[in-house]
Amino acid sequence: MYGLASRSLSKNKALSTSFRYFGQSSARLQNVGGVAMPTCDFVPDKYEGISYEKALEIRKSHLAPGLLTFYKKPLMVNQGHKQWLYDIEGRRYLDQFAGIVTVGVGHCHPKVEDAVFKQMRKLWHTTNIYLHSPIHEYAEKLVSKLPDPLKVCVFVNSGTEANELAMNMMRLYTGNHDIICLRNSYHGTGSATLGVLSQSHWKYQLPSAMGYHPTSNPDVYRGAWGGSNCRDSPVQCVDRPCACKPGECAASDAYLGQLQEIFDYNVPKKIAGFMAEPIQGVGGSVQYPTTYMKEAYKKVREHGGLCLSDEVQTGFGRLGSHFWGFEAMGVVPDIVTVAKSVANGFPMGAVITTPEIAAVMAQAVTFNTYGGNPMACSAASTVLDVIEEEKLQANCEKVGTHYLNELSKLRDQFDIVGDVRGKGLMIGVEMVDDKISKTPLAADRMLDIWERTKDYGVLFGKGGRFGNVFRIQPPMCMTKEDTDFAVAVLKQSIIDHQNDQA
Repeated sequence: MYGLASRSLSKNKALSTSFRYFGQSSARLQNVGGVAMPTCDFVPDKYEGISYEKALEIRKSHLAPGLLTFYKKPLMVNQGHKQWLYDIEGRRYLDQFAGIVTVGVGHCHPKVEDAVFKQMRKLWHTTNIYLHSPIHEYAEKLVSKLPDPLKVCVFVNSGTEANELAMNMMRLYTGNHDIICLRNSYHGTGSATLGVLSQSHWKYQLPSAMGYHPTSNPDVYRGAWGGSNCRDSPVQCVDRPCACKPGECAASDAYLGQLQEIFDYNVPKKIAGFMAEPIQGVGGSVQYPTTYMKEAYKKVREHGGLCLSDEVQTGFGRLGSHFWGFEAMGVVPDIVTVAKSVANGFPMGAVITTPEIAAVMAQAVTFNTYGGNPMACSAASTVLDVIEEEKLQANCEKVGTHYLNELSKLRDQFDIVGDVRGKGLMIGVEMVDDKISKTPLAADRMLDIWERTKDYGVLFGKGGRFGNVFRIQPPMCMTKEDTDFAVAVLKQSIIDHQNDQA
């Protein structure tokens, strides 16, 4: 989709050079389980930075000790191109995590690069106390992608910051304090978002603010209730028979009953709001019963609350059928938060809401030094153009459906593949000891399979409450050939693991 526009393409190096990257295992890694790694004529620049050993030394001495590092031998990345990443030795990897669901239109997209470079030559930065065209042009373009009355933007720097601001808006507008979220949710790690971050391993031993109430997570695979027709996905749960009539969902009703108990026992008569991801990202690509969110929104509004859709990972066409996750659920929220793919990795976030809700911010000065930065807005505006021009939303639906169907074959073949779920290019593969118990696959076994996929040249994410879910949210320019290779790698890694376990 990038064509030949990339500046880094070397005309002096042969196409075959791209296959040398796997060193002594090149023959094995070019063809995994009978499926060849897709070709790529991009040749990365020679790495000229600090040594790998020096980077490890600096990381240990001068970066936060809690900073997460993937793999036993951490990957040191030099360059990216489309859906590919290259390490400092020139090895090529198929990126299935996109910088944690951030590089939506692909690494180093030339059109986005050009837009940012062009803006840099004019004006790197000025705060939004002055008028400058990029922020105004982008605000108008962004809200055109949202339904009425979501027509006012506040630009910030990250998803955490967007959600913290949105929660303040909820409380100011309603005059209420309590906020309901879902267990297993992730909305950031700020002082306020820690209250709605409902995964214990992300929390420090610090007191949380009052007024946050997680309700039961409507997970149709691992939760208390679920069925074989619950999810808005090409792939359903196979171990939970469903006797629901058309238009009915017993699982949804049961989870809504849990939400009602929050209203009955935990909160005042009026609340500030409810916030949820359309599909839980960090939680392991968890999907809810299709009718759950519509009914949850009704209950929240009956209690005076606002509804927030956290689209940090699900927005901008990733789900394929719709541009926004909330559209797929048949709801219109009062507030939408975005970040990550909004500017293809350029630090940026936004809150989009109604004029009436946004008006509460006039009670004090609304200011953000970097929010709406000219370069960030130029990048974000071009991202919207690229999504449309390259039909990436349609690509997500086509390629994602193929991907899900192929992954479901692994679920049918291996007892340790418990569930495959998702929509578009937001996919989860949950690993278990066995399908009957659903006991999460032991950490050492999960890590062994995960390490093998990296060695074969594919970079999957990992998450979920128990760390047993392969998170698959690649750049949206993925092809069917890429997915076939990724599935072959995952399959071969499972086979290798099981052979070593025998």
